[in-house]
Amino acid sequence: MLTNKNVVENPQLIILGIGNPGQKYALTRHNAGFWFLDFLSEKLNVSFNRINKSIQLGFGEINQKQIVLAKSRTFINESGISAKYLLTRFPIHISELLVAYDDLHLPVGKLRLRASGSAGGHNGIRSIISSIDSNEFARFRIGIGSPINSDDQINYVLGQPNVEDKEKIISSISQGNNIIETIIEHGIDKAMSDFN
Repeated sequence: MLTNKNVVENPQLIILGIGNPGQKYALTRHNAGFWFLDFLSEKLNVSFNRINKSIQLGFGEINQKQIVLAKSRTFINESGISAKYLLTRFPIHISELLVAYDDLHLPVGKLRLRASGSAGGHNGIRSIISSIDSNEFARFRIGIGSPINSDDQINYVLGQPNVEDKEKIISSISQGNNIIETIIEHGIDKAMSDFN
């Protein structure tokens, strides 16, 4: 069960969505991590509050377990600033940080969980690994597909998906609350087994 909570001091899980700030980028593929956080905040009836120039936070509970929803306010290649803040601000282990982001190595709308790993060519994940000096955080990867021309990746991720692709992404994101509940109750390995 998803519920709202005003303040969380000892979260069991922090979900960090990364993307680019501002209306200019709001509907771009690179902001799929933000779309997921917006979906969760709506399900939880959680409002985001700006904490500082690099992050917004919302607080809630899932099955009586405290969680933090966080949206990075830096550009995506500086996402490590937000991750480092969260690990300093809250008494959590790195493995209790779940980062939601777009992934052009996955088909449109495909979700994939990972417990840890490399940056996989994603500049936001590379920034986080560099800033916190660890790759042992979990990932919620949201497939956005890839461009026909591999030389066009920047324009692709900064472009908006067509209507059909957007619907696929939103539909897959709507499974997110079940995935998060499984992580909270049974851990990332069980969630990967059930949903990957």
